[in-house]
Amino acid sequence: MGHSSFLLRGKTGTVVCDPFDPKMVGFKFSSVKADIVTISHDHQDHNRAALVNGVKKVISGPGEYEVMGISILGLPSYHDEKEGANRGKNTIYVLEIDGLRICHLGDLGHKLSENLLEDLSHIDILLIPVGGEYTIGPSGAVAVIQEIEPMIVIPMHYQVPGLNPEIFAKLAPVEEFLKEVGLRVENVHKLSVKKEELGEEPKIVVLEKK
Repeated sequence: MGHSSFLLRGKTGTVVCDPFDPKMVGFKFSSVKADIVTISHDHQDHNRAALVNGVKKVISGPGEYEVMGISILGLPSYHDEKEGANRGKNTIYVLEIDGLRICHLGDLGHKLSENLLEDLSHIDILLIPVGGEYTIGPSGAVAVIQEIEPMIVIPMHYQVPGLNPEIFAKLAPVEEFLKEVGLRVENVHKLSVKKEELGEEPKIVVLEKK
């Protein structure tokens, strides 16, 4: 849905991750309906749950949750390398939907600890910030991917046309990350995944906003 926001649709329910303020981010946040909203941290480009319709549960911090047959684990982390001193706390979410383990890293700003890595095992799909400046950048993202070893990696939070230049001018474009990561790349508007069809070779999927 743009920036760090995604619509995840399973058989029993739907989730929107990190809905954003369109005025701050610079482009439209499409009208959408979902059962669950996850908020990684309380910044305007990630915390606009009110823009999502039909929501039964808003999750905005660490803990274990079960909603509409979807299991969600929120893990505490930070928005920077100084334990939140610069930009505050961040919540990583691991969602289990239709047998798939999907991880949304939010605005992760640091290397992963051993404790976090234990909880981030067997991840099928990883949604990871790659633009730097406010989060880990291309090199940091590659290091995290090598540790987690997901089958599908979807980059987020990078420079794209239309993004508010006053706030996001220093974000790196996705191409910088793609050069460093060295995996096969697919560009799609929508990704449909079944557990049994994941394949054996990891890949990058760049989701292009319609």
